[in-house]
Amino acid sequence: MTEPSQPLLIGRGESAWVVDPSERRRLGRRAQVLAGASVAYNLVEAVVAVTAGLVAGSVALVGFGLDSVVEVSSGLIILWQFRHPLPESRERKALRLLAFSFFGLAAYVGFESIRSLATGAEPDASPVGIGLAVASLIVMPFLSWAQRRTGKALGSNAVVADSTQTLLCTYLSAVLLIGLVLNATLGWSWADPIAGLIIAAVAVREGIEAWRGDGCCSPLGGGCKAE
Repeated sequence: MTEPSQPLLIGRGESAWVVDPSERRRLGRRAQVLAGASVAYNLVEAVVAVTAGLVAGSVALVGFGLDSVVEVSSGLIILWQFRHPLPESRERKALRLLAFSFFGLAAYVGFESIRSLATGAEPDASPVGIGLAVASLIVMPFLSWAQRRTGKALGSNAVVADSTQTLLCTYLSAVLLIGLVLNATLGWSWADPIAGLIIAAVAVREGIEAWRGDGCCSPLGGGCKAE
């Protein structure tokens, strides 16, 4: 199947705009580069977080590392979509796969948060975990912004959903940092599982929106041009 040579109309009504083929290819390449960067960063983050979590006995750190694995799957889904000459043809399937990754993240974080509250686990302090959370708070917001901007310009709900997945990682980084610091300084081991339940609820909502195809425009309709 060859790439279309005609401009693509994105959105409907007065909010619609036209993207020419060369611009679509450029944006598609950018989406792949951003997805690749996300995969690479999250692979490193997953290894460091899980290792540090096992050493410290921190459920939050291990959960954060497994969340990074979900992030990797999200990036791989985008790479798979944009390897096709017509990425739009894989949009719906990509959104469904992203929705499952949101639901998986919510299920794991929710389960581990409840288990942590029930057992009253008190992990050791983890300077490595604190440093990792700070690094993610610096990197992830910029990556999420770039992904969202690219997704809106492409009219791709899947890329926008991937940016939301990255943004959730930022929230989890903040939750992890607060939990590790409070545990290390005040012994409040319950702080991060409470916040984790909130993150799980947000992940469920985002999964539902991805499943429905909400959140941005697509070639089939909508209107959310990149700012």
